[in-house]
Amino acid sequence: MRKVIEVSIGGVNFTMEDDAYFRLREYLKRFEETISDKNEAREVMEDVEARVAELFQKEKKFSNQVVDMKLVQVVIDHLGEIESKSDKSNVNIDPNLNKQSKYNSYEHDYIRGDRKFYRDIDDKMLAGVCSGIAIYTGIDVTIIRVLFVALAFAYGSTVLAYGILWIVSPRAQNVAQKLELRGYAPTAENIRKFTSQHK
Repeated sequence: MRKVIEVSIGGVNFTMEDDAYFRLREYLKRFEETISDKNEAREVMEDVEARVAELFQKEKKFSNQVVDMKLVQVVIDHLGEIESKSDKSNVNIDPNLNKQSKYNSYEHDYIRGDRKFYRDIDDKMLAGVCSGIAIYTGIDVTIIRVLFVALAFAYGSTVLAYGILWIVSPRAQNVAQKLELRGYAPTAENIRKFTSQHK
């Protein structure tokens, strides 16, 4: 017989085996220790916990399944292992990396993942469709917007296409979805970087 604990992660309640709970708590604590700014840490940890809750819900086979060590390890594998501060200071930096532009260096820092399309509600003018397309394709949002307006005047069906995209495309509401829109894996480290760079 195993001891279980009721916990709330990212605002969602879960029943966890105690060893799985302590493993997850230790993982999250180690991750939080890598964040030097304590004000930033709170926001980042909320995003990471929301991602943990999302992964638990996705990976559970049935709604009242108890979260065990195996499921916690699956979530940790999704989020990625945590580097300690000493590991980060001993990393060898490629000298050619300094010659690249700031933009390329910024892109290089993230772990790549599957790209998924979402509407970008952070930079929206109407519904975030053009902004989402711009981020997804890497084209400037102004070009996409001008193109949509020009096509709307030339072809009335463009307005219909925009409306359909508005209806069927989900919004990028959380950090994990914003990372997927950009083609980055929603790992704990990527969530930390994204949150600190997009305050």
